Amino acid sequence: MKTFEQYINGKFVKSTSTDVIEILNPCTEEVLSLMPIGSVKDAELALEAAQASQHAWKSLPAIERGNYLNKMADVIRDNRVFLAETLAAEQAKVMGLAQVEIDVTADYFDYYAGFARRIEGEIIQSDRSKEHIFLHKAPIGVAVGILPWNFPFFVMARKVAGSLITGNTCVINPSSIAPNTVMEFAKLIEKIGVPAGVLNYVCGKGSIVGNALSSSPITGIISLTGSVGAGQMVMEAASKNITKVSLELGGKAPAIVCADANLELAVNAVVTSRITFSGQVCNCAERLYVEESIHDQFLDMVAEKMKTLKVEDAFSKNNPDMSALVSKAQLDKVTEMVEYAKKEGAEVIVGGTRTPGFDKGYFYQPTLLTNVTQNMQIIQEEVFGPVLPVMKFSTLDEAIALANDCEFGLTSSIFSENFNKVMHAAEELQYGETYINREHFEAIQGFHAGWKKSGIGGADGKHGMEEYLQTKVIYAQYR
Repeated sequence: MKTFEQYINGKFVKSTSTDVIEILNPCTEEVLSLMPIGSVKDAELALEAAQASQHAWKSLPAIERGNYLNKMADVIRDNRVFLAETLAAEQAKVMGLAQVEIDVTADYFDYYAGFARRIEGEIIQSDRSKEHIFLHKAPIGVAVGILPWNFPFFVMARKVAGSLITGNTCVINPSSIAPNTVMEFAKLIEKIGVPAGVLNYVCGKGSIVGNALSSSPITGIISLTGSVGAGQMVMEAASKNITKVSLELGGKAPAIVCADANLELAVNAVVTSRITFSGQVCNCAERLYVEESIHDQFLDMVAEKMKTLKVEDAFSKNNPDMSALVSKAQLDKVTEMVEYAKKEGAEVIVGGTRTPGFDKGYFYQPTLLTNVTQNMQIIQEEVFGPVLPVMKFSTLDEAIALANDCEFGLTSSIFSENFNKVMHAAEELQYGETYINREHFEAIQGFHAGWKKSGIGGADGKHGMEEYLQTKVIYAQYR
């Protein structure tokens, strides 16, 4: 069994706390590793190391900082299979998807390294003669990244790459459910010579380590990917020092299928979106609205597709479509929400129970629900599991109104062959992202940002990089 230590100021050190967390394989329930819970003191030491190294780091030419990101990409590719296997084991992500996450993470570091020559300011015209107004972009200082358990490795890159290329130093707080892959990466970066203190990893619970990192006056920006509740706690802690926050929170993404859609394409896209990583993805389709004239036909098509899905161990050689949920707590939550939906009158078309045939592990069947209404919990609250409730609509404006009737605003989608319809929906849907005739999944060069309770700020692309910059305006009068 592996044991991990905190990575602070360029070396692994024992936590000042003796408490540990058992990290489990969700498919087998075996203990994979012991992770330090971490203490306030651990958080403080990491922040102090990051603060001490930040001036020298920002003083490096950006191209040199970018070279370190390229080295991170290289070391990931050199260890891509090992990292994918580590990821699959700790969170029951099927091997194919785990490998995609590892490979895209390497691409992400290379992509952000390319911004080294594209961090730009402005020259603004002055009202005075012989004066120039220069707007500079500057690093904020010390960045804190708090990671989720669903895409821990990729989201780690989202927070590290943007921080480091812009001249910030960084402290990462891995998920206490799935920290292994991130901490294995910390071992690998020892080999590439990142200056001590520039990048630190402190394991521990959000209520202890996350709160200490968020409430410290050293911290310049906190980037969290997690639940609405976690975001609220970070905002409260950050308010003490008016610290900037960038939050990607929950989602309840609607998918609208119109009668003139390519139905086969829509079925594949919606089902793929719903069961990717067993439905534990913030931006995947969580509720389905189907035009009434094709409702029954489309429901049958979705049901048939779901019945063919393979649910197996993440390491199965049969290329399963999905595996277990990440934890018993997540399994219990999904089970309870489906049972409550049944009590409210929902009808189960497919699934609706734990997956039969498994003595151990947190497996739940792909589930299709009908006879649901807009006010039901299963329509309004995030399930984060392979459960798809379906409703019908009569007009597109009705579908848009139903889709917008939600406290979340991360992603959405529409399926139609009518250009006017899809553009109207894209204009009216109150979501940070709208996908047209495709599954829900973003690109690294886009900007992944939620509206409403789905978050503040965002990640990816040029705008994600600029989250880690602040402006400084210089008025230069000359004679």
